[in-house]
Amino acid sequence: MFPEDSLLDPHQIQSIDELESLFDSPGEAAIKKEVDRLVPVYRRLIEASPFYVMATEGPGGLDCSPRGDPAGFVQVLDERHIALPERRGNNRIDSLRNLIDDPRVGLLFLVPGKNETLRVNGRARISTDPALMERTAMKGKPPQCVIVVEIETVFFQCARALLRASLWDPDSRKLAEQTPTAGEMLAGVPESRIDGATYDEGLDERQARTLY
Repeated sequence: MFPEDSLLDPHQIQSIDELESLFDSPGEAAIKKEVDRLVPVYRRLIEASPFYVMATEGPGGLDCSPRGDPAGFVQVLDERHIALPERRGNNRIDSLRNLIDDPRVGLLFLVPGKNETLRVNGRARISTDPALMERTAMKGKPPQCVIVVEIETVFFQCARALLRASLWDPDSRKLAEQTPTAGEMLAGVPESRIDGATYDEGLDERQARTLY
């Protein structure tokens, strides 16, 4: 229904006033939890996180992609700067291309079993500083590069979303059985002309061998 058909929607919210009328005012905690630096309690969440999602914007549009490593892989340089190692992947480098054009970045950190998440917004630069490359090496292999984020805002997100999703509930893992494999997803894109079964064969071994 977007964008052309949205003009036909009589219920579309088109102003901030209309939007705010749908919600109560944020509580005191929702306001005061946001700061412009990594206070010690927020640092603990980042250092315990093995996974985050990065959002960027560039000439080609928006991008949102996952990053993961053992907990502690995100290096806290000081209360306003963190270093994110960029490991080998599919070489699309969509996020990195965006950061060259627009340094604004949004990060969402998750800790398995914890329902609160941590949100960080700031500006990023891509670096090959030898000291940072060595500091963020994994199994003796340095990253492709390091993303250094200058923090502008940081706050924790309450648990409601993850509670509603039952994200850490062991029974939720059964949902994966209902989803297609990587090969099936590739084969499901007619333009790819990739044989899904062939792609899936040995995929686990290939991924394990090329993590670093």
